[in-house]
Amino acid sequence: MRRVLALLGLLVLVLAGCTTHRRDEPEPTPSPDLTSPPVAVAVNEGPFEAGPFAAPAQGAYLGAWIKPDALTHAGRVEAVDRLEEDLGRPLDIVNTYRRFDQMVGTASDDEFLDTGATLMVSWATGDNRSIVAGEHDRLIRRQAKAIRRVDKPVLLRIRWEMDRPNLRATMWSGPDYIAAYKHIREIFAEQRVHNVSWVWCPTAEGFIRGDAPAFYPGDDAVDWTCVDVYAGSQFQPIGQLMGPFLQWAAQRPKPIIIGEFGVARVWGSAGRAAWLADAERTFKANRQIKAVVYFESDPEGNGPTQQFRLGDDKPAFQQFTRLTRDPYFNPG
Repeated sequence: MRRVLALLGLLVLVLAGCTTHRRDEPEPTPSPDLTSPPVAVAVNEGPFEAGPFAAPAQGAYLGAWIKPDALTHAGRVEAVDRLEEDLGRPLDIVNTYRRFDQMVGTASDDEFLDTGATLMVSWATGDNRSIVAGEHDRLIRRQAKAIRRVDKPVLLRIRWEMDRPNLRATMWSGPDYIAAYKHIREIFAEQRVHNVSWVWCPTAEGFIRGDAPAFYPGDDAVDWTCVDVYAGSQFQPIGQLMGPFLQWAAQRPKPIIIGEFGVARVWGSAGRAAWLADAERTFKANRQIKAVVYFESDPEGNGPTQQFRLGDDKPAFQQFTRLTRDPYFNPG
């Protein structure tokens, strides 16, 4: 009898130990209400002066960054083709990231353009003070000429997320960023580049903190306002996450592009699907939003709160597919 009791006690301890490790991922606490009416702030529908890449009269364009299996031209094209096939529609916008010394006009760029997509070039420019000092003028001229040769409208994000605290060593300050941004624009003008729509794209967190507006170059230097917004370490409705940005952008006569958005896999399939459904309602309620671009990527080395790929999460991807097939996001 003692042996039976001992075995039962051991079994209880083992089961108790298992339950303590049943879930390594955090639960959203408290769970947000993703069914209430969406935040509606930026309701201006235009028309807008948006530069060469014009905003649609109705609805919003759809785009994505898709991390390729291999960082080659063929790999990039394959990644976009695969997502488009799974969605059953082409992308209006293909986001592509470039280091300061990487030129636009690659083989994959040309293929995307040939299929009718618009490039959104996210250009990681360098130290703002060295840019203003003229140390990179030759490189900037090369990029200007490369983009001019594209001869189709290009969305250009000059050092997106410039307000991130971890970039302060090269961004320095809002005035330093603005000076560098305008210096780049001057060089593009000297090179007679007329096919760029200039996109200013900080983070949603920068508007929550209150420091992002200090980086704004001004209505005369920006064609599209933009924000990157994620349900990563915080699981909140997208309207709450980017509410301060929407309130700020509503005071600007510019169309809005959601430059990157995503919901982390840590929040589970059902939570991700609900968040995406709320994102669709929020985009449609804010008629100033004229383009949305998903971040379809699981960056290497990042934990589960920074993994945003939907393709291997069937319920979440089905919800995203419903968004992409809505006529609102197919403005033609």
